Formats: sequence, C-alpha cells, structure tokens
Amino acid sequence: MLKKQVSIVMGSDSDLSIMKQAAEILDEFGVGYELDIVSAHRTPEKLYDFASNAHKFGVEVIIAGAGGAAHLPGMVAAISPLPVIGVPIKSSNSIDGWDSVLSILQMPGGVPVATVALNGAKNAGILAAQIVSVNDSKVRDKIISYKQQLKEQVIAKSDKIKTQKGV
Repeated sequence: MLKKQVSIVMGSDSDLSIMKQAAEILDEFGVGYELDIVSAHRTPEKLYDFASNAHKFGVEVIIAGAGGAAHLPGMVAAISPLPVIGVPIKSSNSIDGWDSVLSILQMPGGVPVATVALNGAKNAGILAAQIVSVNDSKVRDKIISYKQQLKEQVIAKSDKIKTQKGV
C-alpha cells in the first residue's frame, strides 16, 4: 500500500466525477493519496481538523476542489502549512464556473492557492505529483516519461496531418 502523499478533498460527492481525474493521474505516477469529502460550509469542524492535521500524517500536498462559492481550497490554505492546489468546479448552482474560478484564484496575500483551470483536476494531480517529485526520484522519472509520451503523441499527430492529401 502506498503512503498517502496527497490528500484530495472536495466539497460534495457531486464533485467526484471531476476530482477522480486527479486520483487517476496520481495512480499512474505511483503517488499515494486519500480521497474525502470536506465541506467548508456544512462540516467546518471537519475542515479545521483536516487542514490543521494533514501534515502530521505524511500528506505533502492537498488538492481541494469546490464549486459555487468554492471556499474549501482557500480555507484549507488558511489553516494548513502544506501547498494547496485548488480545482474550481462548474457545479449545478454555478455562474458558468466563473464564481468558482474567481473564489479560488483571488486569494489574499499570504494565503496562496495554486489554481488550475475550471474542472482541471487532472492538471492538479500532475502538479501535486511534480511537487512530490522534488524529494522522490521515482515519481520524477515517471513524470519525465509522461512528458516524453506527450511529446511523442504530438509529433505523431503532426506527422499524420502532414501526410494527409490536400493539407
């Protein structure tokens, strides 16, 4: 069993379809994680307990996803000494996702949250793995390989387009 280096939290189970993308990419890189629901508005005590203690249990990075008012990432960052990556989620009560993006992006000085694109949990997982890789060469090697695969995919697609007639 992998040690839990990353904690993935979300405000509601409706966020799981997006946030599981972070878990999937962490699986690919061999980075251990935990997954939980921590609502900033409905379970503030759980939020405080989680954010103030995660570093004591070996967690190195927190990915926090939320929609609507999206207070979860910022509140976690206000309490935790760990790096926090925020994933704005376009939810059912969202203003086309802008409310979530701005709530996570516009943090006050001293309380940083690294923010990925709307519904960008996969990139949050990659960024978390890159942070973990600073002290884990096995993860770093997997990231290097992943980026090489991305490069090769683009080159293959480029070659395919160049060989098509009429282009």
